[in-house]
Amino acid sequence: MSADPALGVIGPLIEPRSTYPLLPEADPFYAPPPMLGQLPPGAIVRTREIEIALFGLVPQRISAWQLLYRTCDLDNVPEVAVTTVLLPWGADPAEPRPLVSFQCAIDAVASKCLPSYALRRGARAAGSIPQLELPLIASALARGWAVSVPDHGGTTGRFGVAREPGHRALDAIRASLAFEPLGLTASTPVALWGYSGGGLATAWAAELATEYAPELDLVGAVAASPVGDPAAAFIRLNGSLFAGFAAVFTAGLRRAYPDLDLLLRTHLDARYLAWLAETETTATIPLLYRFARRDIDKHCRGGLTALLEAPELQRVLGDIQPGRRTPTMPMLILQGVYDEVIAVTDVDAQVARYTAAGTHVRYLRDRLSTHLLLQYIALPVMIDWLADRLAARELPAATTETAWSLAFSRRAMAGHLDFARLLTRMLFARPIRLLREPAGIQRLDDPASKVSQ
Repeated sequence: MSADPALGVIGPLIEPRSTYPLLPEADPFYAPPPMLGQLPPGAIVRTREIEIALFGLVPQRISAWQLLYRTCDLDNVPEVAVTTVLLPWGADPAEPRPLVSFQCAIDAVASKCLPSYALRRGARAAGSIPQLELPLIASALARGWAVSVPDHGGTTGRFGVAREPGHRALDAIRASLAFEPLGLTASTPVALWGYSGGGLATAWAAELATEYAPELDLVGAVAASPVGDPAAAFIRLNGSLFAGFAAVFTAGLRRAYPDLDLLLRTHLDARYLAWLAETETTATIPLLYRFARRDIDKHCRGGLTALLEAPELQRVLGDIQPGRRTPTMPMLILQGVYDEVIAVTDVDAQVARYTAAGTHVRYLRDRLSTHLLLQYIALPVMIDWLADRLAARELPAATTETAWSLAFSRRAMAGHLDFARLLTRMLFARPIRLLREPAGIQRLDDPASKVSQ
């Protein structure tokens, strides 16, 4: 790419190999250039080639780069973000292929949990969610697709903030389409995919796409367990075994909403504020352990009810609820009926808002899965639905179905065997590339798996 010293844009950069990559706040690659606002959304600022590793330890034979690109925050103020772009090993850029934007369930504000850091070889990010989701990303690569994995929380970890995840994901797609080594074009078909916190980010991208990036050929979005109602989730999870999710959500929001930050500093005691400070450097899974059963009501002047009634918090909670815009691409939404983290009623309501506005939604509910397992149990369903959309196959009916388990149809079992073989290749650092065309497309047409429709 060409360089423009006035804008601070530099050309491709091959990252020197080292034992441990720098954390984003110490890595000059993440620094915004001067006069950033003169660049259009999605413009590439700088690039580098990197190595991907499973849990930071097992190097993966995947072609990988990082792109620093121009995007904007919830108030449309220009900023930079990073996306990790991937190709199957040995892929020929001259061959046409689609692009999948995979939004990780970051669920953290600590910089070590950003995908651009956590997925790298040598990353010290134990307990981060993106490291657990790398096999899902590899599943897309094994289909021969290109993948963009944006830091949808931004370089400062603003997890849960309204609209920003959509801006960053869509601008990452723009940057990926313009990045020559991927061999993509402006007409490349693109799909969105994410689970849990990544499902929420995917929902924002789907909702904003028509207004923010109308030129993109977005053919479909998979938003699995997409939170539905973040405010209700915060109240429900507070004081539970999963109170860490509520805490990290609070920590992310206070970074973007100054009035909320002032409100929290005024109403919360020093002990809880110190706990919130721990989220700055703690990965998600250790954070869940540290915050289990911690109840903000016991550390809030006037109690949680008074805090929730404050106008400053009411404005934020209203701003962060998805489902008020209409996605124009078809969507697949999945949710566990007895999910212990995300309430099925919240996702039911989000689906109802979409369908009432005219979005084509296929909604699948699973009776037996837990929250943390659903993304793996339902992998064949999700990736086959994406394959259908990317290949412009016939769109299934917009229905709501409830199954005992999405894992037990005949096609799903074959998909799980494929996934097991893929995991073996990853563990032994074998090339991740298109090995064969998948046989068949999964449908929920196995009578043994269906409960109601």
